[in-house]
Amino acid sequence: MPSGKTEKSNTKKSAQKSRDRADEVANIFEWLITAFILAFVFRAFIMEAFRIPTGSMADTLRGAHFRLCCTQCGYKYEHGFIPRNFRMHEDTMPTGSVPLPNTRCPSCGNYPPAGTAVTVANGDRILVLKCIYQFFEPKRWDVIVFKNPPEPTINYIKRLVALPGEKVQIIDGDIYINEQISRKQPKVQQEQWMPVYDNDYQPVNPLTPTFNSHQWKQPFIAEGPSKWKVDESNPTQFLLDSPSDQINTMTYSTSIGNDFRATYAYDDVPRYKYLPYCSDLMVRFNCLTDSPQGRIGIALSKYETTYRAEIILSQGTIIITKQKEGENPVELVAVPIKKPETNRRALVKFANVDHQLIFEYDGTKWTYDLGRYLKDVGEIRDDMEPQVKIFGSGKLTLSHVAIYRDIHYTESMYANSSEHGRATNVPFVLGEDEFFVLGDNSPNSEDCRWWTEQGRANKGLPSYRVGIVPRDYLVGKALFVYWPSGFKPFAGFPFGIIPNIGKMRFIYGGSNHNN
Repeated sequence: MPSGKTEKSNTKKSAQKSRDRADEVANIFEWLITAFILAFVFRAFIMEAFRIPTGSMADTLRGAHFRLCCTQCGYKYEHGFIPRNFRMHEDTMPTGSVPLPNTRCPSCGNYPPAGTAVTVANGDRILVLKCIYQFFEPKRWDVIVFKNPPEPTINYIKRLVALPGEKVQIIDGDIYINEQISRKQPKVQQEQWMPVYDNDYQPVNPLTPTFNSHQWKQPFIAEGPSKWKVDESNPTQFLLDSPSDQINTMTYSTSIGNDFRATYAYDDVPRYKYLPYCSDLMVRFNCLTDSPQGRIGIALSKYETTYRAEIILSQGTIIITKQKEGENPVELVAVPIKKPETNRRALVKFANVDHQLIFEYDGTKWTYDLGRYLKDVGEIRDDMEPQVKIFGSGKLTLSHVAIYRDIHYTESMYANSSEHGRATNVPFVLGEDEFFVLGDNSPNSEDCRWWTEQGRANKGLPSYRVGIVPRDYLVGKALFVYWPSGFKPFAGFPFGIIPNIGKMRFIYGGSNHNN
């Protein structure tokens, strides 16, 4: 072939290759630009990642915190990190360890030594579904992100408790809407139970005087001639061996264990003694029956009334009663069930929450409505501490015994303050497109109760009134904790880069049937 034709052919191939490379580069840039635009649109209008800066929504969502494990019983809990207490700017993190403040184990009541150097974990990172409220109405109990009305450049995250046109009031820790109690959805309620005592976590050195300022003792105390006793081979279990017609009772003593005040392990300890009592409680345990005779039950008191739920084993009957002080018991529920099998463990739960009695036995649940109005459960006695009792007869073994309390929305700005917040002693009526939000960590949350400034509106519009979140400032619904505070590969490493997979979770809110 002539050399001229060869040179022309090579030149054409080289030019074609150059055009192909240029097209490839152009395609890459086109895809990058398209991906950038799609990511921008996705972030702006569909879903965005947010970091939780404070502990106002603890324990549902955590800001920067100390990740702790009780040195006595091994119970794991978190305590909030407050930068100003360490002379640091707000929303900042220390690079190394800092002295641990005073904390208390939420189960055994142990106060670990303060001042121990501990690293600080990052706040939770969550995914927020944006623009959902452009198409669907917000639901009560949703966890929402919104622009702080007085400072719209700052995003806040709280729980939505009241909707436009409603009259809202906080009474004895509960939310009342139009003078009727508002009940939480089951999945929300499950998140809100907070530990008071878990018998599975036994101290390793009970003789030290660090458990609520005394040595540790079993807080469940047998009453009178009761035959309840702790299993010597396994102190996490309670044993009973008595005649089937002899009722034996043990009472949880708050003079020994943690009390029923609305305390948060996440918050400062000195405030604990001033916080109000929470009388919405739940008890749960596993029950092994060694005999077809006898009974097992739980008693919970609220104000001047005691509610009892029991299973009569020989009859296969569930009975729930209530008894006011000085009066005879009144039967509320009597349901026949299949006779419990012997030598088989069954889960037992009894809760008094949001004016409902909820009893569960071996996977079956019964609910009794006490009424939605305030006076349906009697006069409020905020000076009267609730009581928890477990009673039974026959041959029984109880394991995994635990007490929980419900979330309790506080009415005072500070634990020992007489200053009441908005929508507490005086109902608060919402107007059109106005919402009311609260933090789950109620004693330590700056929310609609305490705002003192009007909300800034767009140019030319009047200001928003104090104490509400306007519809215009709703950003979206919190959906998923995709990066709970991770673990550091070693103590000196600045970031928690190892994912905490076990704490990844959905954030539950309202349903289509708001209560």
